[in-house]
Amino acid sequence: MRIVIGQGSCGIASGAKKTAIEFEKILGEHSLPYTPVPAGCIGLCYLEPIVDIVDESGNVFRYVHITPDKVRKIVEYHLIKGEPVLEYLIPASGENFLNMQTRIALANCGIINPEDIQEYIAAGGYEGMKKALSMWSEAICDEISASNLRGRGGGGFLAGTKWNQVRRQMEPVKYVVCNADEGDPGAFMDRSIMEGDPHKMLEGMIIAGIASGAQEGYIYVRAEYPLAVHRLRVAIKQAEEAGYLGKNILGSDFSFSIKINLGAGAFVCGEGSALTASIEGLRGMPRVKPPRTVEQGLFGKPTVLNNVETFANVPEIIVKSADAFNQIGTPKNSGTKAFALTGNVNNTGLIEVPMGTTLRRIIFEIGGGMKDGKKFKAVQIGGPSGGCLTEEHLDLPLDFDSLTKVGAMIGSGGLVVMDEDTCMVSIARFFMNFTQHESCGKCVPCREGTHVMLELLDDIVNGDGTEESIEMLLELADTISETSLCGLGKTAPSPVVSTIRQFPEEYLAHVRDKGCPAGQCQAFKKLRIIGELCRGCSLCARVCPVEAISGELKKPYVIDQKKCIKCMACVGSCKFGAIVVE
Repeated sequence: MRIVIGQGSCGIASGAKKTAIEFEKILGEHSLPYTPVPAGCIGLCYLEPIVDIVDESGNVFRYVHITPDKVRKIVEYHLIKGEPVLEYLIPASGENFLNMQTRIALANCGIINPEDIQEYIAAGGYEGMKKALSMWSEAICDEISASNLRGRGGGGFLAGTKWNQVRRQMEPVKYVVCNADEGDPGAFMDRSIMEGDPHKMLEGMIIAGIASGAQEGYIYVRAEYPLAVHRLRVAIKQAEEAGYLGKNILGSDFSFSIKINLGAGAFVCGEGSALTASIEGLRGMPRVKPPRTVEQGLFGKPTVLNNVETFANVPEIIVKSADAFNQIGTPKNSGTKAFALTGNVNNTGLIEVPMGTTLRRIIFEIGGGMKDGKKFKAVQIGGPSGGCLTEEHLDLPLDFDSLTKVGAMIGSGGLVVMDEDTCMVSIARFFMNFTQHESCGKCVPCREGTHVMLELLDDIVNGDGTEESIEMLLELADTISETSLCGLGKTAPSPVVSTIRQFPEEYLAHVRDKGCPAGQCQAFKKLRIIGELCRGCSLCARVCPVEAISGELKKPYVIDQKKCIKCMACVGSCKFGAIVVE
């Protein structure tokens, strides 16, 4: 019998540690010989805390929303009487959420104890590394190339090609760098892998070292991921003790070490040259290319640079072959992709599906459809660097090539689903605000251009925009995309351009009709006092900071729309529901 409690960041935030403590307490009361095992996130973030009870035959009873007050019943009924507590078991929607996926990078997440190397080994871990140690480096690169594994961090560059370019460099010192600086709003794929199955990522890095001739690796991870950092440190120490890292790995001639470098959370450090500069102790800013990272990367040496998810796919390819990997996904877009499914969808969490899976399947089947029966409006894919997809794109296969054709990109894998009540102009402003603040400031187009674009969007949502504002946004977008130094600047205008193209009428409503069709922009809202409900108590007038409300006691009060700043203080103060927002 095995008790597994999901303790990734989402589980802990939902109270999983308290649930684990309660299990230990009640198990002790009954002198039961079980010790709860921590695991990472299985992806069902909306059902945390999650407790799996696995019996001797391997049958899994998955309990969801298990707060401490539910633990005693599970112990006394399931563990002592052998009677599962049916009302706590996972609903059918949760089972469908998992069953519709194909998991490679996330295969062990939520299943094994990420702080126990023996559990990873028992799940087939480090077999890929052992096989790679017996292969020529060129053969490893050829196998990765044949698999069509493309970088899962955004650009989609072929991993095998990159590895081969580093392998061919004559420089004796080379590096492998893992980009774990996951900065897109709403993205947490890499974090979940590091928290739930850190050894798989380490194994992929070691194989990359064997293939490229590098003997030292670096993991650049944001300091805001303390749990991931802790589990990586534990995993590295365990791998060293087992002989999988360090000098002469498993008695071979190959040596490899891995160090962790903490980033301060700068979004621009997700760009390769900015990332390596940061590791070197310099300010994280991109540089002009060429030379490329494969030629002069970390410390000026040839460097293999991939993200967490990319490395996590490597052991599977080496163990099962490139041909097996190519059976999943679409031509030239092999394998699976992990997505963080968030927003106005019923089943939020982390998913992994074959490349080419449609938005319709992800949102309406795996995601369980829209919340509260609302109508689907759009999905932002790829974070600040991505674009907006609408109903006409629901049957578009999600892969690198198909998305490029419609002006979007997979990015790191964030999917933010929006319903009919979402203002697309405000969404564009949100992402532009993020990108503008994250600009390193090195090049003028990004530093100044994104600032002006943000000002124009501010004008539009505040009711001061014109049709010329929209035209200027598009002109600036072209200039910034063409002339910025790095990928951050080149893709910064993407959310703005895609929302203007997909929802032109919404922008025109803001600038021409001075209204927000979604009813979200504060500047276009009007507060009105319903005379029949107003008791004339004057409380609303007393809390108004700009004296926009006037009237006589025991008679209906009125709001001066020219003075009103829509602070909503009056709405909260009214005890009779007499103030409405229109």
